[in-house]
Amino acid sequence: MATEFFDEMSDLKAATVRPHYREFERWLKSQPDEAIQAKRAESDLIFRRVGITFAVYGDDAGTERLIPFDIIPRIIPVHEWQILEKGLRQRVQALNMFLHDIYHGQRIIKAGVIPPEQIYKNAQYRPEMQGIQVPENIYAHIAGIDVVRAGEGQFYVLEDNLRVPSGVSYMLEDRKMMMRLFPELFARHRIAPVAHYPDLLLENLRAVAPQGIADPTVVVLTPGMYNSAYFEHAFLAQQMGVELVEGQDLFVNEGYVYMRTTQGPQRVDVIYRRVDDDFLDPLAFRPDSSLGVPGLLSVYRAGRVTLANAIGTGVADDKSTYCFVPDMIKFYLNEEPVIANVPTYQCRKPNELSYVLANLKQLVVKEIHNAGGYGMLIGPAATQKEISEFHDRVKSNPDNYIAQPTLSLSACPTFVESGIAPRHIDLRPFVLSGKEVSLVPGGLTRVALREGSLVVNSSQGGGTKDTWVLEN
Repeated sequence: MATEFFDEMSDLKAATVRPHYREFERWLKSQPDEAIQAKRAESDLIFRRVGITFAVYGDDAGTERLIPFDIIPRIIPVHEWQILEKGLRQRVQALNMFLHDIYHGQRIIKAGVIPPEQIYKNAQYRPEMQGIQVPENIYAHIAGIDVVRAGEGQFYVLEDNLRVPSGVSYMLEDRKMMMRLFPELFARHRIAPVAHYPDLLLENLRAVAPQGIADPTVVVLTPGMYNSAYFEHAFLAQQMGVELVEGQDLFVNEGYVYMRTTQGPQRVDVIYRRVDDDFLDPLAFRPDSSLGVPGLLSVYRAGRVTLANAIGTGVADDKSTYCFVPDMIKFYLNEEPVIANVPTYQCRKPNELSYVLANLKQLVVKEIHNAGGYGMLIGPAATQKEISEFHDRVKSNPDNYIAQPTLSLSACPTFVESGIAPRHIDLRPFVLSGKEVSLVPGGLTRVALREGSLVVNSSQGGGTKDTWVLEN
């Protein structure tokens, strides 16, 4: 695996600390090791006490885990953030235009920019959404766009998460933890705030309520306490001051959705749903689902309730659709992408499949419908047996895979057992779409805690860091 990488804190060639990290580095050098260790232990204790944990499906232990938190922040200077923000707004705007188009006029298919089978054969395409008008033409109200840095510091979009993107609660709790542990750092730096995210989210959700609703009722729909992201569902509902509900708490009557309350039924206008499409309405999708609301789709189709994110958004965050996002930006906005995609091979194309099969040792191969670091081969870190098995899998079902060069992700100094050492990171900013597109400065920085690892997902042993956007 390539050993050269962009270091967020230091210019390794010049052996100097980057300007936006200098004040932090001076502070860090002044801290005794035992003081830092004590702060790390305190953060673990607080996170466990508050219940900031997650569950891993299929984990034999069946226990909730603490997401490791690192106290060295990822710092982004304001001029870099301005470029990122511009690129993220552009990308999410194009993705929403694409979603509206494929469920209505399908101009992008008729123009030959995207082949029709890319849409119609996609497992996330929902023909039930054809012709449905959604408020403000917004489908992806909350988007988590995974951004990585490679080479000489170039930013790339690695993945678009448009269905039920998670992780924002960790972004907010990481910031609260840093302010609690090291208040002096916030006196030394002008760090852009993120605490207003729940207010921004609620404002965006209220803005897309069905027409004519002056004071909409918003709820967060969760699959329940056994879901891996349940902490986040409860956290966001509490922070927004809205009800956290399960499918059994809602019902449909005379064309509207209602919530059961101690004062009687209350009409619901906007549902921030953290339940996948297939489980939302047993009358329309999976009949065995006990997580959804019978009849919900009929109310949605009639425009009497808003779902965020909309049903059918998954067709735009599929890993095979990802390849076409730069084309979407040019087609809908007549602009060049501000943030590039990672170069991607589509295994469904015979010539690209041949290249992938011959070069698995150098590539990252991903199943197009998988997430969380699962269904993935990192060639340079794989054994010959793993490569051989993946070769057979890809060859037998090429449409199910894409491949990308192994990027040497940027690294940030991180506290590990041996001391401070570089560990690879990514960034997930959260982009909100209501009457306008908005986002808080920064996002969730995820860190691969195992030496040499490029997999940052919490389910695969990754941790998180606070992300600072400096305002000057």
